[in-house]
Amino acid sequence: MSSKPIALILGSGPRVGAAVAKQLSSTGYNVAVVSRKAAGGKTAEGYLSIQGDLSNPSSIPAIFDAVKSEYQIAPSVVVYNAAALVPPNGDDIFSIPAEALANTLNTNTVSFYAAAQQAVKGWETLTTDAKKVFIYTGNKSNTTILPIPLTLTLSVGKSASSYLVGAADLYYSKLGYRFYYADERTEDGGIKGMQLDGDAHGEFFAQLASGQGEVPWHATFVKGKGYVKF
Repeated sequence: MSSKPIALILGSGPRVGAAVAKQLSSTGYNVAVVSRKAAGGKTAEGYLSIQGDLSNPSSIPAIFDAVKSEYQIAPSVVVYNAAALVPPNGDDIFSIPAEALANTLNTNTVSFYAAAQQAVKGWETLTTDAKKVFIYTGNKSNTTILPIPLTLTLSVGKSASSYLVGAADLYYSKLGYRFYYADERTEDGGIKGMQLDGDAHGEFFAQLASGQGEVPWHATFVKGKGYVKF
């Protein structure tokens, strides 16, 4: 059994995912990372590498089983960093096939729901004092209708997942389980879009994982400042 707590990162992209993995590893976690192109085994950084298709919600239990098989304990920190979108034809948002919207919802929301189910099941088995934290990488679309047709399907999923995060935190925080919708903003509260800062995510996610500070489930943050209420 691992003497360290485990962090599982679902969607280990080169920016946010990589920075969060590095930061959590440096603060004492054994880290498992999941991506569609994962080769398996261990990465050069020592992370457990798991191949997983997060557009398929039924694949989620096997990912958690792989973590428990390697470390003999469930992950105490889970980060959901996967995202998908299908662009419309120009500004015609209803040109996107319904099936395509459903497929993006699998990645943006349904697999997150499946991961949250598995996380809670695992937390119920943990006897350590490690914080039980689930972090969803969000954006401003849960509070603002963005005038960006390109991101419609992504924004629909983020908004739906925001509700799930808030509900989960409401119902489970009394057990000491925390759920966060982490949303990086500009200094004036604007959307970061493609200018997301990986290191800022790593630092803030590590803070959330440690339980430091009074941060609500809708965890808006600014680089260098941490949580900022907008």
